Amino acid sequence: MSNSEMKLHSLSEMKDKYLGKLGSEERDHYEYELRMEVLGKMIKSTRQERKLTQEELGQLVGVQKAQISKLESSANSATVDTLLKIFTALKAEINFSVKLDDRFVKLP
Repeated sequence: MSNSEMKLHSLSEMKDKYLGKLGSEERDHYEYELRMEVLGKMIKSTRQERKLTQEELGQLVGVQKAQISKLESSANSATVDTLLKIFTALKAEINFSVKLDDRFVKLP
């Protein structure tokens, strides 16, 4: 097939084809794991910007270095309380948003 005949697919189309449609168990699991990995990377990046070791951050939060390491690789085992403690210790502001369909929920 020549380049001019090659069909292009969007990332959404590829996800639908290989992971299932949004709302399917397999796709939901993938999306959840991806978000948790991104959150872990945000923790690591913020910690590094603050020039803290995993051990130092763990001491500030009251957890072992191993837990910080685990969270940085994937935050899927973290409680909301632990995440809030981590970002507070890092003096970082976090924002939450809730999206329903195509709109964000606003607080009154």
